[in-house]
Amino acid sequence: MVKLHSIDTGYFKLDGGAMYGVVPKRLWNKLNPADEINMCTWAMRCLLVDEGDRKILIDTGMGDKHGEKFKSHFMPHGNDTLKSSLAKIGLAPEDITDVLLTHFHFDHVGGNTELDANGKIVPTFPNATYWTNEVHYKWALEPNPRELASFLKHDFVPLREMGMMEFIDVEKDISFSKSIKLRFAYGHTEAMMIPIIDTGEKKIAFGADLLPSYGHIGMPYVMCYDIRPLDTMAEKAEFFDYIHQENIAVFLEHDKDHECLTITKNDRGRYVLDQTFKVDQRHTA
Repeated sequence: MVKLHSIDTGYFKLDGGAMYGVVPKRLWNKLNPADEINMCTWAMRCLLVDEGDRKILIDTGMGDKHGEKFKSHFMPHGNDTLKSSLAKIGLAPEDITDVLLTHFHFDHVGGNTELDANGKIVPTFPNATYWTNEVHYKWALEPNPRELASFLKHDFVPLREMGMMEFIDVEKDISFSKSIKLRFAYGHTEAMMIPIIDTGEKKIAFGADLLPSYGHIGMPYVMCYDIRPLDTMAEKAEFFDYIHQENIAVFLEHDKDHECLTITKNDRGRYVLDQTFKVDQRHTA
């Protein structure tokens, strides 16, 4: 039986206006109230998919390699870390067999690597294969000005150079493992991967930055970080139709208060929040 575990890696802050795009603050501030400098708190929540013979970690959070200047911008905080959350479920970094990376923005892949006692970059998960796709890898390797600050090469280039990173073919609904299929989205960044996990009891989609929080269900609620916001809206519409028809819940990577949700249609035919729950709770859509 496939088991899922939420892996909390702490919180950070981003500008509320940047996270909600064209939506006025008087609306989005009800969803995630900003502090005095307009910053909102966001989770960096990863997911461990335990298939028995494979321990698959989806995304790795921000990590802790960053200097004080970086921390002053993004204000990482909280008591949970990648390793401490894995330890709570009885796993060490050496137990992870696969790291599946939705995309290479620093808050999703910073925990890929760490600094050893001599300040050298080393893999956090020494026995794992790190998975991406060639389209996104090349995109991150030579970033456009819009995403330049989001791609930090020490999070992924050393792994490729060490022979620890492999590429997945960019195809719709490709099978990654016995429980995971992958979809691809291009609005937020190039070839972001959206894992769909079937545990046998429930199906859960890892929302990544296609649906980062429950506050992004509304179609206009699209991040300014997205490189193609109109494509994001189209991808959200298709994604919502898919998960609604297939009774699939969504795991929320950045929602500070909620781990998972389901959606439903209201009397106007719009998708809205149905319910929220924790990933380890039994759920029947």
